[in-house]
Amino acid sequence: MALLEVHNLSKTFGEGDLAVQAVREASFAVEAGEVAALLGPSGSGKSTLLLCLSLIELPSSGTIAIGGRMAWRNGRAQVEARRYRRENIGFVFQGHNLIPFLTAQENVALAMQLNGVGKREAARRARELLAYLEVAQRADTLPATLSGGERQRIAIGRALANEPPIVFADEPTAALDTERGRKVMELLRRVAREKRSAVIVVTHDHRMIEGFDSVYVMNDGLLARQR
Repeated sequence: MALLEVHNLSKTFGEGDLAVQAVREASFAVEAGEVAALLGPSGSGKSTLLLCLSLIELPSSGTIAIGGRMAWRNGRAQVEARRYRRENIGFVFQGHNLIPFLTAQENVALAMQLNGVGKREAARRARELLAYLEVAQRADTLPATLSGGERQRIAIGRALANEPPIVFADEPTAALDTERGRKVMELLRRVAREKRSAVIVVTHDHRMIEGFDSVYVMNDGLLARQR
């Protein structure tokens, strides 16, 4: 059984003659430990698909299941959306979105605290996670003084804070040079393998394509598997 299963997922904005079908009956599955790439030009529907998978945008039709448990079916959520995101999904944003007045450790710990973990325990776990990501020495550093690669690792740490089975990464190598981008992709592959997460990466970075287990391409809302 795949960790993430999506069948005939569609999203339409507007009605009648003004309707725009941003996602058209997308179907795919991602296994635990798999790193999948989602390619496509701007406006192809990639971001809308991720928003639908996270129930930030509500799909118009189709089904979403995680670990065999139905999350969306027949136009209705089968779970409470915010809880679903907290428990199942970690986001790595393109612009990092780190809180500038919090240290690296505090940025990661905050995600745990928002999920009910006590402050002291969250701090302990955050330090362990930063050590796993090989940036423990930057735990007490503010984002402005971190390198681009370090900020990306902290953003990955925040995404992993609550041990989600699914990780979405939006253009994680876009602002990095080839070497730093390669290291970030190696890290995401290690996360998938060791933590048994399914990692889905939206990217335009064709330098990194060989590192993916599967590659999907989206055009005009239509999703197709490339390999």
